[in-house]
Amino acid sequence: MTQITPHPALQPATLRWTAADLATLAQRDFDRAPVLGQTDVVRIGSDLDVWDAWPLADNAGNPVSWRGGELWFALAAPALDDPEERHGKARIHTFHHVDGAFHHMGPTLPDGFSPGTREWSGSARIEGDEVALYFTAAGARDEDRLSYRQRLFVTRLHLGDGEEIFKGWSEPRELLAPGSGPYLAVEAAEGTIGEIKAFRDPFPWDLPDGRKILLFTASSKADPGPFNGMVGMALAGEDGTYNAVDPLIDAVGTNNELERPHLVAANGRIYLFWSTQAKVFAPGCIAPTGLYGAVADNIEGTWQLLNGDGLIFANPVNEPFQTYSWWVMPDLRVTSFVDYWGVDDPAAEAKPHGRAHFGGTFAPFLHLTLDGATAGLA
Repeated sequence: MTQITPHPALQPATLRWTAADLATLAQRDFDRAPVLGQTDVVRIGSDLDVWDAWPLADNAGNPVSWRGGELWFALAAPALDDPEERHGKARIHTFHHVDGAFHHMGPTLPDGFSPGTREWSGSARIEGDEVALYFTAAGARDEDRLSYRQRLFVTRLHLGDGEEIFKGWSEPRELLAPGSGPYLAVEAAEGTIGEIKAFRDPFPWDLPDGRKILLFTASSKADPGPFNGMVGMALAGEDGTYNAVDPLIDAVGTNNELERPHLVAANGRIYLFWSTQAKVFAPGCIAPTGLYGAVADNIEGTWQLLNGDGLIFANPVNEPFQTYSWWVMPDLRVTSFVDYWGVDDPAAEAKPHGRAHFGGTFAPFLHLTLDGATAGLA
């Protein structure tokens, strides 16, 4: 009889991200993304908004080659008068990135396939000979009124030929029960974007010893206040079922949303990246909308904030809402989407600018430099 040796436990040294960490921002010059011009904002179509993008990647996070380019996924919705309403219509769509342009290929999953009423962000991997699409199901399939319930799923298929490359997705499998471990289950019937709690953005990663982990945007169960964001983590057992472990980042009292966390291995170390917005920091925590990160020798830490406070780069001073939802790849390319741009007012609020200033498309790629615990724009 073959004895199965269980995976060893995972005991991350959780990094507490505090207001004191952010105090260095007032004393240092940090990088800012270049201001976008009209030619930088290339819409996919007049009737489609696009945001939150990620590539079909290998186990290391490198985009895989497909038909002379790359396959990408992004959230998309019909272009509505109020761009903020897109979150209630969000579906995952597929794009072919080739010769520097993104070409729309339509919705990734069939109508009515998702366990939710909307599909929110995730990630995609080639696992063996299958495409594995990790995604957030928002709401519940049969709900009459949109809710902010969030659950984590994966679905798989063999990549087809011809035009129907995504046909035959497997039944979505839930990855981790909401409310597991230290993480809050999100079942809210109502909410405001930026203030709702988080259990979303699944990102898988294979450790060098063969163990599999899952990162996700989370909220603290023990501290259910207005600013209780975390980068959550779960460990897969021998049967593939994930079990919650302690978070990588605990921002209780500092920030409400550490969005779309993901990992990149570089220079013999492991880098954790996340996006967040100025408006979701707690009072007294003055920090810009930008890409943030930390570094460690291995997943269990000890984790160190990049540049001392976590900020890698921010939006331009006079364009504080220009881009968002950054995603770093192993070649240190960085993608994002054009949010509200052409505002030219550092004191402005994003929401009132509406359709006239909403980009709703892929932003030009940026590039990072990484040197130990120092990171910035190339």
